[in-house]
Amino acid sequence: MNRYPWWKYAILGVALVIGALFTLPNFFGEAPAVQVSSGKATVKVDSATADRVRQALAAAGVQADFVQFDGTSVRARFADTDTQIKAKDAIAKALNPDPEDGRYIVALNLLSRSPKWLTDLRALPMYLGLDLRGGVHFLMQVDMKAALKQAVDTYASDARTALREKRLRFSGITREANGITVGFPDAGAADAARALLADRLPTMQWATEGGGDAGAVRLVGRLAPTAVNEIQAQALKQNIETLHKRVNELGVAEPVIQQQGADRVVVQLPGVQDTARAKDIIGRTATLQIRLVETDTSAAAEVVPSRERDGSTRQVGLKREVVATGDQLQNASATIDQNQQPAVSVRLDDVGGRAMRAVTRENLGKLMAIVLYEKGKGEAISVATIQGEFGSDFQITGSFTPQETADLALLTRAGALAAPMEIIEERTIGPSLGAENIAKGFNSVVWGFAAIAAFMCAYYLLFGVFSTLALAFNLLLLVAVLSMLQATLTLPGIAAIALTLGMAIDANVLINERVREELRGGAPPQQAIHTGYERAWGTILDSNITTLIAGLALLAFGSGPVRGFAVVHCLGILTSMFSAVMFSRGLVNLWYGRQKRLKSVSIGQVWRPGGAKAAGGAEPLAGS
Repeated sequence: MNRYPWWKYAILGVALVIGALFTLPNFFGEAPAVQVSSGKATVKVDSATADRVRQALAAAGVQADFVQFDGTSVRARFADTDTQIKAKDAIAKALNPDPEDGRYIVALNLLSRSPKWLTDLRALPMYLGLDLRGGVHFLMQVDMKAALKQAVDTYASDARTALREKRLRFSGITREANGITVGFPDAGAADAARALLADRLPTMQWATEGGGDAGAVRLVGRLAPTAVNEIQAQALKQNIETLHKRVNELGVAEPVIQQQGADRVVVQLPGVQDTARAKDIIGRTATLQIRLVETDTSAAAEVVPSRERDGSTRQVGLKREVVATGDQLQNASATIDQNQQPAVSVRLDDVGGRAMRAVTRENLGKLMAIVLYEKGKGEAISVATIQGEFGSDFQITGSFTPQETADLALLTRAGALAAPMEIIEERTIGPSLGAENIAKGFNSVVWGFAAIAAFMCAYYLLFGVFSTLALAFNLLLLVAVLSMLQATLTLPGIAAIALTLGMAIDANVLINERVREELRGGAPPQQAIHTGYERAWGTILDSNITTLIAGLALLAFGSGPVRGFAVVHCLGILTSMFSAVMFSRGLVNLWYGRQKRLKSVSIGQVWRPGGAKAAGGAEPLAGS
């Protein structure tokens, strides 16, 4: 009646081993480290960079635990913070001989101390949030006026292109805060242009002004309120996406980048302790422009450097007009051209495509450059000859290797920033404060667990011991699942773990009381155990499902700390249902199931209505 088949015990054993294996890395803590990342979009970090880091450390006499390239950055781990700081200075001096150039970002970081055999098994510790690990927090303000100005500039360029295509006479286009003004010699030209522009630029509201004795007429276009809101929302969304791309490329573990309010973005970089370097990371955000090249640099509106394949640099002059910008880019990917040579395939939106078609038609054989702006400085990442008229879809060709085309496609996709952003608030949380928070959270869980265990063992005797072991198994599984999912643990997550312990033990209380109830009714001990577990299961399932629904609602609609709490809460409910029922019953079955003539069970005082003690009273823990 109360026996498990061998395969159920095998499942419990496997779960116990896996739980212990994936929980173990969380006890090793973190060690000080130095992280080397690309400081410019045109600078790559690879295994050769790792070799340069090793050489710099050897020259400075600094011993590292290891130096490794993880795909996006180079990380070196050290024994203590003094060695870490010395190593950072040596690496920065070797990689950035000119500090103003900023080719590489050398930042302080933290890495797990887990042994290599655990890492090889992909048994990794949970990521720790900013409040537990330390790091930097930025609140950034998006310049919405600049976003609107950029949109108006694009509309002005589109209006000029449309009027020239239809050969309509106009005296000039003036840009204003939320719109443009186009001058015409007479009302007839203005009316024809109004119909054309209303079709080409439907997000603008057009009105005619003037038309007096001089005959001059102005056509005024203003952005509709819905268009203004859409431009601002799109600018914020695009900036967040670009920040994600840039920060993820730098290898910062579990960054938090999310919207706050209508025009602000919160950026949290756990593990990064150097505020100046963190600002460099945020400063990696770039804007992209496609512009015609001015061969006479003295007459150019702007001169930017362009790095050649041999490593040398030449100066490239640019014309003032911007043909297309990064926010008009829909896709960029590495491909092969008609001559079977590496190339980059680019796709623009309709507005950018029309502008590109008009410019390339009028400038065949001339040079066009793709310019990436970072921290106010531009660099031409590609300069190519216009070989034919093209619009939304075109290819960038040249003497590229396949790897260079892949890199260029990545830079082209990730380079767009819709509007400038300014840091209006910054905070640094040191690792010592994070360690203090971890200690407090750990103590709260330990003392909560100890209090629950003491009560259960005192009140339910041996069944209380089984319940306590099931609770420990639940905690082990929860931490293991969080580690396997590489979830981010924060203080609210620790609070959710503590809450999960209280909720998990509630299931065992229901089971124990149900067994007591069966014993009061005169059921034999074996029958009382069987019936108690079977009948308590329905109540446990109902209560956990309703709680899980509330947790899923927090997960779906919450953000930040609320979402972190909800993740741990929902996973805790699932692991508690498994441990409180299956694991605890496995222990009970293992202890009592083979006793054919069981007379009593150790589950505390059980009194029948008549006052006699039932066969489940305060017997010794052996249960005999």
